[in-house]
Amino acid sequence: MIKLAILASANGTNAQAIIEAVRAGRLDADVRVVLTNKEDAGVIARAKGFGIPVEIVPSKGHRNRAEYDALVVAALEKYDVDTIALAGWMRILSEVFIDAYKGRILNLHPALLPSFKGATAIVDAYNHGVRITGCSIHLVTPELDAGPVILQAAVPINGTVEELESQIHRMEHRIFPQALQWYAEGRISIQDRHVIVAPAKGKVRKTDFIEGCLVSPALEEKL
Repeated sequence: MIKLAILASANGTNAQAIIEAVRAGRLDADVRVVLTNKEDAGVIARAKGFGIPVEIVPSKGHRNRAEYDALVVAALEKYDVDTIALAGWMRILSEVFIDAYKGRILNLHPALLPSFKGATAIVDAYNHGVRITGCSIHLVTPELDAGPVILQAAVPINGTVEELESQIHRMEHRIFPQALQWYAEGRISIQDRHVIVAPAKGKVRKTDFIEGCLVSPALEEKL
């Protein structure tokens, strides 16, 4: 079982999806803390509603990212966490943070990496006129949105940018808990940037097509 910290800057729907997966027995994790950099972030109320401790570390007023990240690491050390889920964490991590949790940070990005990196990925993909975008879960490395990809969901663009955002968020809620579960089971390895997910030990039902979206590798449900 992983000892998990969730970092989020905004509404926190992905944090809630992760916590609900734990409560439902689909994710072998102990969510030790939810940390945010915004005093008015919606994730605060969501975490408290589940009885999860919350740490608020405001990100304004610091000389640089490293100084701020040192404060975040210090806050997390109180909870003895070993895995980090970046669930809408709207900050670029410094080497201070990455070195503290090297190889143990999973990030959610709302596009099919390596396309449309950065904070405005959904709008960028929509405005570019691509037919398919989606969301990715990847391991964090020092280069922005460039770590090995664990799991992706491909989302067709059929309506407004608001409709696209809603569909991407629905897929995020499905794939992030799954990627974390594979990590918790020790099934993830990396070979030449390719993430290998070892076969499940028990029987599982696999699903690779959800609400018109292709998911790869397929999601698993224990039988």
